[in-house]
Amino acid sequence: MPELPEVETVRKGLARFATGFTISSAQGLHPRVLKLASLAALDAVEGARIKEVNRRGKFLWFVLDRDLALVAHLGMSGQFLFPRKDRPEPGHVRARFGLKKGLKRQELVFSDQRTFGWLSVEELSDGVPTSAAHIAVDPFDFAFDREAVIAKMSSRKAAIKSVILNQEIMSGVGNIYADESLWRAKIHPEIPANELSAKKIGVLLDAATQVMAEAVEVGGTSFDAMYINVNGESGFFETSLAAYGQEGEPCPRCGRQIRRIAFGNRSSHFCPKCQVR
Repeated sequence: MPELPEVETVRKGLARFATGFTISSAQGLHPRVLKLASLAALDAVEGARIKEVNRRGKFLWFVLDRDLALVAHLGMSGQFLFPRKDRPEPGHVRARFGLKKGLKRQELVFSDQRTFGWLSVEELSDGVPTSAAHIAVDPFDFAFDREAVIAKMSSRKAAIKSVILNQEIMSGVGNIYADESLWRAKIHPEIPANELSAKKIGVLLDAATQVMAEAVEVGGTSFDAMYINVNGESGFFETSLAAYGQEGEPCPRCGRQIRRIAFGNRSSHFCPKCQVR
């Protein structure tokens, strides 16, 4: 599933190529592309001008010159793409948008192979759509309160990995960057959060911020064609992964083999020497 660096990469691409354009047409092509709680069909945004593209955690939304916003969640395989003549036609297209600005015309499509992503027409409250109102800010948001997040994490008895994945405490971190952050902070994923010092949790937050910033710089992590940016290009952070997906490979820090353990419905990758429970 795309995490903060991948969604931020998509947001930046949309902001660059769609801001200032008017949505001349909006068409849903799949029965599940529109979220059930959507206030209106996709064509409700026709005629609206895109003022900016914002993000909170893994949620994206187009800020329009009207009271409604077009909101998106990429799910596991959702993609926004600007089709190009020199590339194959996008597959699994679930929605199609015509954009215009003066004499310029372009098309934007929402593609989603696994159909877990969705689009929605929503109102904004304090600049945030209804569906993202319960989501905490991420470390790159100006409203992020590092000390408050540390305090919340310190009060939890759950394993630290499940705590850092909790989008209502701090958003944006998924399985990939949780494993990478814990490896950098030398914290075992199963240690209860309330057994860690505030200083150690601070180290973890700083590691998460740093690793996600590095991933954004190279366009995120692409293991396959499920995640690509708006131009159809892959991210390159996979080559920098130290723990996630590296089972059996030597730890870049100490040389011990990276291990994988079951963690709920996921897996956790860690170094048994650097990350001692």
